[in-house]
Parts: sequence; C-alpha cells; structure tokens
Amino acid sequence: MLSYRHAFHAGNFADVLKHLVLLESLFYLTQKDKPVWYADSHAGGGGYALNSHQAQKNAEFVNGIGRLWQASDAPQAVGRYLQQVAAFNQQNQSTDLSYYPGSPWLAQSVLREQDRLSLFELHAQENLILQQTLALGGRDRRLKVFEQDGFQGVIAQLPPKERRGLVLIDPSYEIKTDYERVVEVLVQAHKRFATGSYLLWYPVVERQRIHQLEKALRASGMRNISLYELGLSDDTSGRGMTASGMVVINPPWTLHATMQQVLPWLVEQLAPKTGFYRADILVEE
Repeated sequence: MLSYRHAFHAGNFADVLKHLVLLESLFYLTQKDKPVWYADSHAGGGGYALNSHQAQKNAEFVNGIGRLWQASDAPQAVGRYLQQVAAFNQQNQSTDLSYYPGSPWLAQSVLREQDRLSLFELHAQENLILQQTLALGGRDRRLKVFEQDGFQGVIAQLPPKERRGLVLIDPSYEIKTDYERVVEVLVQAHKRFATGSYLLWYPVVERQRIHQLEKALRASGMRNISLYELGLSDDTSGRGMTASGMVVINPPWTLHATMQQVLPWLVEQLAPKTGFYRADILVEE
C-alpha cells in the first residue's frame, strides 16, 4: 500500500520519541573511528515543511516538537535533538520552527565521512522528495537511495562490509500484517548480522497487537532487547494512535539510563495529566 504520507504526522510525539532514540544510538556508534553503516527501511521524504497543507491538516507537530521547541530545562539528550531540528530549519533559511527533519536527514547530519547510508522508499513521489531533501547540502557520496521494498532491501544488504551498523525499521502499519512481518524481518536480519543494532518503531492503536508483538520478540531467540514507549493517554480500541514505542535490539549500553531520564520529562511536557511511559528490558543480554 502506497497511500501513506508522513508529512501529515511530521514532528508529532511519535517522531519525538523515534528521533531521540535514533540520535542517541548514532551518537554512541560514532564515538569510535570505525565506519558505521546506517539503513532506513521506510525513509519517507527526509524532511517536511510544517506550513504545508499536509502538516497543517491535523497539526500534530503542535503537541510534539512544538511543545519542546522553546524548552529551557531539557535533558541533555533532548537538547541534542533540538539542536538538530534547529540545524534543519537553518538549512532551510528559517530561524523559527518551520521545518521538521526526517530520520534520513538526521542520520545524514550526524554520520561522518567514513560512514555509509542506505535509504529505502517505495513511494515514487516520496522517493523523489527524499533525494531532493538530502541533496540540499550538495551531492553526498555516502548515501544511496533505493526505490524498493525496504524490508527486502535491508535484508539483501546484510551483513554490511563495515561490520558495524544501525537499522531503522519504521513502516506505517497501514497493512496490519506488518506487525507480524517486522518480527520476521528482524529475525532474518539478525541471523545475517547478529551484532548490528536494530530500531523498530511501532504505533499503539490496538494494545492487543503490541502484546502480540512483544510476545513474538521474546520468543524469537534474539537477545538484548529493550522497549521504550511514550503515551499521551490511556489505550483505546482503535480510535487512533494514543502511544508509540521503540524496540531496540543490541542497544547502546548508555541508552536505558538516558531514556529513564528523558521519558518522564517528555510526559511532563506533552501530557502531564494523562501521559505515561515505559522503559522495559524485554529480553536480557
């Protein structure tokens, strides 16, 4: 299905969580000089104008990045994230919050000359926007953009020659079988590249699907799995996304402590009366 356009949701609370975890993982991996390979299974447009028709339709960014933009007491990890959002706005000649970066741009901005990026986006128009967004700073020889199914594309490129890597898997879940497929893809990828780090984003629309996802991950045979979730309100029965989460396989050893600090602060900023968070170890190392 190719109807999903992330521009409608850019900068919402789910993006905040996803991009915080992504950046903390990339910052950790780039502490060593050895090269890193980054892959994004569903890359989207790479960056979004918040004054566009799509972003303004539901203005989801208002209750996401919009609530954090002027924060003066942000934890260090949130501060680093906000610096990246500001840098994307500056690249687009804006001193205010007018644009929001996608995960491909964030990875491109953090990774170094010796690193490499593989980005997958099957939607033709989104793929074109992605290439245009990432070319704003000039041609980047580190990255390749593929117009193909990201699940298949990621697996085909494993193991990477760098032997150090981070894979972000974040489908839209418009196709309900994606909840099962993501686990199958992770298991296949892990068999090819067991030492890699994997980030899996998921939405909470029906909690039962997340219970099944967690059960499948625990039964997968993979080890060292953490889960971080940010919710704005109690679960409902299919009335839209009330929470979202990130599953991290082979996380940076510093990530758990960082998220235990960041998540309560995010709840206080985004939904102090109704919000909640989780920071769980699903499977020990």
